[in-house]
Amino acid sequence: MAFTVIIPARYGSSRFPGKPLADIQGQPMITHVVARAQEAGAERIIVATDDKRIASVAEHHAEVALTAATHESGTERLSEVISTLHIADDTVVVNVQGDEPFVPAQNIRQVALNLAKDDRIAIATLATPITDMEEVLNPNAVKVVVNARKEALYFSRSPIPFQRATMMTDPSKADPSCYLRHIGLYAYKAAYVSQYVHYAPSALEHIESLEQLRALWYGDIIHVDEAVAPPPIGIDTPEDLQRLISSS
Repeated sequence: MAFTVIIPARYGSSRFPGKPLADIQGQPMITHVVARAQEAGAERIIVATDDKRIASVAEHHAEVALTAATHESGTERLSEVISTLHIADDTVVVNVQGDEPFVPAQNIRQVALNLAKDDRIAIATLATPITDMEEVLNPNAVKVVVNARKEALYFSRSPIPFQRATMMTDPSKADPSCYLRHIGLYAYKAAYVSQYVHYAPSALEHIESLEQLRALWYGDIIHVDEAVAPPPIGIDTPEDLQRLISSS
């Protein structure tokens, strides 16, 4: 199945400036992300950045689109790329973050295939089971609750569902297997990205600081499948990167 991968890549980061250019085994991080998209079988790979340093590296490995520096989200950056490059409305676009050098190629392809299964789906994304309560209680680990059709009911930084019998007395005794951690990998049709950025921001997305809640607010279907390959932990600091390199 044909699909396009767009990789939003920002230079600025409060905890890890220049992250997409960080060295991993002699290659900048962004080139590893491009390689994962190539392994997934993407027909077209575009690095979307507002930074010429990232662009000068990425252009040797993928198509590059220079974007405005004023975007507040990766989705807004994608929308500019789709508009500027006149990407067809029915193109399946997978959003792979520029700081995910170890994202499994199988997962990239998985969201693209899932989106194509049902025209009702606006967004396809992934989740993975949580195995310890520390992660359940960590607000940086986003939890998701789904229905019987694998459609997202809600995303939250709080523990959802709330296990009343234990959480109100001793959270350490709660069962972590009741929880799913959301993985920030998205597939959508190009036309939907353009539709999404014209939605007014919702109160819930501001409260939780979770962009995907805007789609739920307007009644759009987000399909959530369990990732076929174990996702790596996020890279927020140079120390996170070193731990991942050491364990790989």
